[in-house]
Amino acid sequence: MKCKEIIEILEQKYAPSFAESWDNVGLLAGDREREVKKIFLALDVTDETLQAAIDFGADLMITHHPLIFSGMKRVVAEDFIGRRIMGLIGNQISYYAMHTNFDILGMADMSADFLELSKREVLEVTFEDGQRQEGIGRIGSLPREMTLRECALFVKAQFQLPHVTVYGSLDVGVNRAAVCTGSGKSLMKEVLKKKAQVYITGDVDYHTAIDAVAQGVSIIDAGHYGTEYIFMEYMRQELAEKLPGLEVGRMEILHPCTVL
Repeated sequence: MKCKEIIEILEQKYAPSFAESWDNVGLLAGDREREVKKIFLALDVTDETLQAAIDFGADLMITHHPLIFSGMKRVVAEDFIGRRIMGLIGNQISYYAMHTNFDILGMADMSADFLELSKREVLEVTFEDGQRQEGIGRIGSLPREMTLRECALFVKAQFQLPHVTVYGSLDVGVNRAAVCTGSGKSLMKEVLKKKAQVYITGDVDYHTAIDAVAQGVSIIDAGHYGTEYIFMEYMRQELAEKLPGLEVGRMEILHPCTVL
């Protein structure tokens, strides 16, 4: 298939128009007319994931986080982003990013599925037309009332994580849970407004966390990577089903930090 045909299939479900205004999604490097036989998925374009894509023989690399966020005045090997762009082009790998459009149209419900949330609703609405509401994150009911300790262990097990960070009394009961994958502290006003008892997200700083607890919301920080690496396997399965004639691979799961 041609790269543009694959992009058309992706964008039927994950339209770039749903992405946040500050975001940079879509084909960021490469040729739409290029023939694609192998697709490689990763969360980010790093030196390691790029090499894995090259070793896989990928013609198209798809990531969640965009390698290029803002304007660049030069692409040179001395710059780590420039070096990666050169690596993509030099190895004839087209590169496509699906970030907040996927957060809204895929990741939000996927993360709620992982947590088995019922009676769910959108946490922060970014689109509404009278018949449909879409947005970042979800809020709903956990499978049962549980202590914060039990909830943290549930999150750890469901996302298959090596660790989580918990703010709040471990013995407090929680049922109404909010979830936002990646970095979710900017949604704290919505979390409080919609009366979540526990908020599962990543990248929560100390002051945001203790202020949330003071206002009645426990925090489970499952990490940015820890809540979003699920993108890779989800998309691998979806693309394998939609594009059975192509070979689809993904980066192995490698958590970027170690807790000693």
